Amino acid sequence: MPIHDAPAVASSTDLTPVFLFFHSLLRWGIFATVAVAGFAALAGWMRNGPVITWQRAVAIWAMILCHVQLILGFVLYGVDMNKGAFDHMPADYRRYWKFEHMAMMLAVIALVTVGRLASKRAYTEQGKHLRVAVFYLIAWVLMLAMVPWPFTRMGEGRGWL
Repeated sequence: MPIHDAPAVASSTDLTPVFLFFHSLLRWGIFATVAVAGFAALAGWMRNGPVITWQRAVAIWAMILCHVQLILGFVLYGVDMNKGAFDHMPADYRRYWKFEHMAMMLAVIALVTVGRLASKRAYTEQGKHLRVAVFYLIAWVLMLAMVPWPFTRMGEGRGWL
């Protein structure tokens, strides 16, 4: 049998839905950890308290989850580019998925990372709290704005998970 007559197996081994599922699922963990870390740091700053171990741990987990999400996002982007998925989208969808969503989420991950690193270098507990609160809460608001929610035009038909 000639090689060009071999059955295509690419469709049965396409892992895009699996990566997309985990990318969507991980979003909820990131929302939770970034919000908890940001609001806990804000409360700690307002009450002039020390940085508690669980607060530091949540901030670290938020940063780790953001970086895992970044890897999953790059995998999805690469697969979509390879399959030509962006070629069949209307211009505004293509712009959103290729540029806006990616650029803003990179900014979110940068804010979380810088906030965590800046808090490590702060000399006072107040400084640590303030840096995490400011960077994480700005990142959290940007995330809320740029996620393709099911009720938005870009998220229509995507569902909550």
